[in-house]
Amino acid sequence: MSTTEVPDSNINFPKEEEKVLELWKELDAFATSLKQSKGRPKYSFYDGPPFATGKPHYGHILAGTIKDIVTRYAHGRGFHVERRFGWDTHGLPVEYEIDKKLGIKGPEDVEKMGIKAYNNECRQIVSRYASDWEEVVGRMGRWIDFKKDYKSMYPWYMESIWWVFKQLYDKGLIYKGFRVMPYSTGCSTPLSNFEVAQNYKDVVDPAVMVSFPLVEDPAVSLVAWTTTPWTLPSNLALCVHPDLIYVKIQDVKTEKMYIVMEVRVSELYKKPDQYKVLEKMAGKQLQGKTYTPLFNYFEHMKDTAFRVLCDGYVTEDSGTGVVHQAPFFGEDDNRVCLANGVVVAGGEVVCPLDGAGRFTTPVSDFVGQYVKDADKNIIKHLKENGRLVNASTIKHSYPFCWRSETPLIYRAIPAWFMRVGQMNDRLLERNNETYWVPDSVREGRFANWLENARDWNLSRNRYWGTPMPIWMSEDGEETVCIGSVEELYQLSGVKVTDLHREFVDEITIPSKRPGQPPLKRISEVFDCWFESGSMPYAQAHYPFENKKEFEESFPADFIAEGIDQTRGWFYTLLVISTALFNRPPFKNLIVNGLVLASDGNKMSKRLGNYPPPLDVVNKYGADAVRLFLINSPVVKAENLKFREDGVQSILKDVFLPWYNAFRFLLQNIERYEREEGVEFTWSESSYGGSENVMDRWIISFTQTLLDFVSKEMTAYRLYTVIPRLVKFIDNLTNWYVRMNRRRLKGEGGAADCKDALDSLFSVVITMVRIMAPFTPFLTEMMYQGCHLSIISYQVLKKKVPSFSGADCKSVHYLMLPTARKDLIHEDIERAVARMQSVVDLGRVLRDRKTMPIKYPLPEVVIIHKDVTCLADLKSLEKYILEELNVKALTLSGDKASYGVTLRAEPDHKTLGLRLKGAFKAVMAEIKTLSDETLTKFVDGGDLVVQGHKLEPEDVRIMYSFAGEKAAELSSKYEADSCGDILVMLDTTPDPEMIEEGIAREVVNRVQKFRKSAGLKVSDEVTMHYSVVPGDHSLTTIIVKHLEYIQTSSKTPLVLRAQSVTNITKTENFEVKGAKLELNITPGFPQGYAGATAITTSSSSCDSPCGQPTMDWVNVELVGANPAKNFNGSKKGGILLAGDINQWTVDKLQTCVQDIFGLYGVDLQLYYNPNKTNKVENVKFLKNNTIFAFKKNSKGGGSSQQKSGFNCKFLNVCKGAETTSLLLENPVGCPVSSLQDGLKSLKLGNLYKDDAKKTKVDISQLDSLAGLTLYA
Repeated sequence: MSTTEVPDSNINFPKEEEKVLELWKELDAFATSLKQSKGRPKYSFYDGPPFATGKPHYGHILAGTIKDIVTRYAHGRGFHVERRFGWDTHGLPVEYEIDKKLGIKGPEDVEKMGIKAYNNECRQIVSRYASDWEEVVGRMGRWIDFKKDYKSMYPWYMESIWWVFKQLYDKGLIYKGFRVMPYSTGCSTPLSNFEVAQNYKDVVDPAVMVSFPLVEDPAVSLVAWTTTPWTLPSNLALCVHPDLIYVKIQDVKTEKMYIVMEVRVSELYKKPDQYKVLEKMAGKQLQGKTYTPLFNYFEHMKDTAFRVLCDGYVTEDSGTGVVHQAPFFGEDDNRVCLANGVVVAGGEVVCPLDGAGRFTTPVSDFVGQYVKDADKNIIKHLKENGRLVNASTIKHSYPFCWRSETPLIYRAIPAWFMRVGQMNDRLLERNNETYWVPDSVREGRFANWLENARDWNLSRNRYWGTPMPIWMSEDGEETVCIGSVEELYQLSGVKVTDLHREFVDEITIPSKRPGQPPLKRISEVFDCWFESGSMPYAQAHYPFENKKEFEESFPADFIAEGIDQTRGWFYTLLVISTALFNRPPFKNLIVNGLVLASDGNKMSKRLGNYPPPLDVVNKYGADAVRLFLINSPVVKAENLKFREDGVQSILKDVFLPWYNAFRFLLQNIERYEREEGVEFTWSESSYGGSENVMDRWIISFTQTLLDFVSKEMTAYRLYTVIPRLVKFIDNLTNWYVRMNRRRLKGEGGAADCKDALDSLFSVVITMVRIMAPFTPFLTEMMYQGCHLSIISYQVLKKKVPSFSGADCKSVHYLMLPTARKDLIHEDIERAVARMQSVVDLGRVLRDRKTMPIKYPLPEVVIIHKDVTCLADLKSLEKYILEELNVKALTLSGDKASYGVTLRAEPDHKTLGLRLKGAFKAVMAEIKTLSDETLTKFVDGGDLVVQGHKLEPEDVRIMYSFAGEKAAELSSKYEADSCGDILVMLDTTPDPEMIEEGIAREVVNRVQKFRKSAGLKVSDEVTMHYSVVPGDHSLTTIIVKHLEYIQTSSKTPLVLRAQSVTNITKTENFEVKGAKLELNITPGFPQGYAGATAITTSSSSCDSPCGQPTMDWVNVELVGANPAKNFNGSKKGGILLAGDINQWTVDKLQTCVQDIFGLYGVDLQLYYNPNKTNKVENVKFLKNNTIFAFKKNSKGGGSSQQKSGFNCKFLNVCKGAETTSLLLENPVGCPVSSLQDGLKSLKLGNLYKDDAKKTKVDISQLDSLAGLTLYA
């Protein structure tokens, strides 16, 4: 009675995953795993906090999957890995949502409602999507702690932010400045430079040329070009390059005179005859000249403003070479105007905009207009006043606010900065101490950003954020920076439990100067990126709590986020940790690329160009989504186009074959236990003892994989690990399981079956464990046995006694397996890899000739110059013959002996694009290249044609036949190569082989019928057949190959009689132009004992001792008994020595009489036990079974027919010749004249090895049955 339960073949992966989630919930699996790992070495991990105002998308799922894989893997390698979820709850993302909700247009609206009310609104929406995040993250199988999370709005988190800032302040890294900065009009706050880099868009903006008449000669105007007309009302100067040449030109049509840079005249005039050059001058000759301003708003500044300045930042590649200067709306403008005294530090600020980017006084013509909306009105004003020279548009890349999606402007604004520019060298040094995957991002994009890092604007003129802890006197002479709640209490006498603005803004600190008013907090809050960059310290409430724990685990062992964080979180982490401790914040980092929609565009909810994540998960399962994302270029920081059919392919090509192999294993464990009456168990310490080469290969391949995974995961190269794991599943399902199905089904005997089951079980359980971090659901499902609805903790784990107890209730509690080097056989792996290449090539050749694998072919020839390679292939000859369904394998090291020559054809697409005009000559020479030249090229040598070095992808190597037999060989063989292995397949049609192929077709139809009828292997049924038309050759073929058909399909097949009535199911099939009708009736026919005989042999065939090297035929005596001295045995065999065509039916009858001692008895011979197919010639005798009847006796003998030879025998190899020697005949009757037989064959002594070192005594021969000895 078997205790093994076999899972259903119809599996719904998403539903099974939901059962796994229930199991984890019941076990409290994540928390339990952390309890189990307490006390182990710590592996620290930082989770980058997402903004709390949006739902998770594929980018989050990707990064979360990478984090989950790495941290699960670390746990499985013996570490304690805390995983806490974090939220970025402050800043623009939250405030922008509130502004939209409440219709807030600017700071004045917030002032009206009050900061307390505003922040309460913000606080209420922070957790709006928390349940969505927890649902999606949990459904994806990610184990992370939501209960012990951190939010940047928690007071204890904010206190650590204050501490970080105070450290920087005390180090002299903080200062207040008035600088031109990127500014979001949508959010009414400045942004940092790295925020600007996050969101560039291609836009169409106005491009205008404007005239500036010289005061000294109003008929002559400088012409400036700008794409921001809204800055023109604030124009205070013009700038030219001092050393470049400018020209004064006259418009031929209007006679107006302009000054522009010589090389930029073409921007103003498309044809030379439209203008005349009047004068040339260097830019510095224009310096100091004054001009008439466009507007009179700032005319009071004419003593220092409205003049021409010189600076080298003016370029030759755009505009007119004359740049208009609005010093409070451009960084270079500000620098140049300050240097030339147009404006002075602390002087008047010409920035007539409010916080929302609307014009204020004195720009009276456009007051209240948003700057971008005002562009068209300004252009109209210029045109009406004769100052517009040209108006057009330009498409260019322009920065937008990453939160409000409004275009950024540059404007001067007071702000608090951190000195980063002076740290560039240290930042680069700390960066070099980190390990990135891929490293190119660290050395390229990130290093370049660090080299040019600028001071960081930490302040935001907003409300919902951590207040900057600076208290300042009204005159700015006294400043205090607070680093903790306690310090604030000591200085102010006020104890606070919340640090948001509504709680601290009213707190004052007494001045140390007698008679002076108290210090008040400045109004700014921190940039939320400063808060997330401080998360390593703030999440631990460092240094106020967990000081020892933090310092022992800093820097983090691992972090991971998208490539967009190179100028975001990765940058802020490094800047802060370098400034605080002069240490990097992390050791290892995986950078992922972006997940795009299938059309290559950014995923957009508005456009609906991607399927919702949970929809895909509920359709295919989380594991399929995880593996699709990870098995892609996106883990190498490249972009991925998300395709739902790609997820489906993972299910179809990876999970289903893997699951079917797992199910096949359990099916055969159940059968083994039922038939052998023993319970199957497996031990991790004792597996791997099988001598079968395929068992040794798959186990070795598994250990090599474990070694590879260990090395690559240590290097965080997920992009190499996943393809190897997927390839391994292919090797397991499409090679090992398929090639060993008979052994696993017990057809080679109990001992051999146990070896195969042990081997497959070891591979499956190892794969389940090593794949657990990658596909947590499917591996748990297999580990538990797919019966999660009853939580039975059985099947895989039940078969492993060591997997008992509380610590083994989940596969994710187990340690990951490590490679056993003693089980690695590189020679076997090499040989099998070569065999696979040959088989793959052979299949290609069959496909090329449209010859299905069901139809046997005469010969495959393999040519390779390396004798080791040929020996490898020879050792696996049996598998090559079976996989390619060919009769003979020929190995050779000389392709010339087969008349094979190489020729080349150019790849027109590749070479045509690269060589262009030279392609024609190169193509002609490629076609004339000699076999010798191409052979060297295939072997790895260089190939230079017409001075051009060619690569393997530039040419197609083709094979042809030369010499006298070229035509014959060409028609006989189809050839192709893989690397240096050449495979030639004899595709000559052979009637007998075609018949075998048709017999395979019949097997295929029987198996299809069994499947459609829902039959199990153990179901006892009979299949009846009929063929229409009745005289079709299919009838003869079925009779002739009945033994093979029944053995292969495990189904008794009988010719349908008219009296059959209890038919349960009928199906019709087409086979080679005939109609094959199959009917199923319950039960086996009388005398049928099953299609497979159970033996004690380790061979995979039905014979007790393998296959003789010479042709043979089995004999079974029916309806008669042998002579008395033959022990009652009714089964024997005949070795068909010599040419089989020389045998006759009479000779065959005489041999049968001799075998059973029935001399003079008239025996009639048939191919089946029902006496319906008489042996009338020897055409179908080879490797078949014949039945001997006394004359007039009835049919109905045993249907338990063999696919191997009945009797014990030896194969003996002497030189190049091999013969076979019977040890018994009939079965159970030893050959008495064995010594004489050896002498008559002149074999001499026999040895176990071809080196003739181990001699065999005649008394040992019976124990060596089925083996090959050497004479």
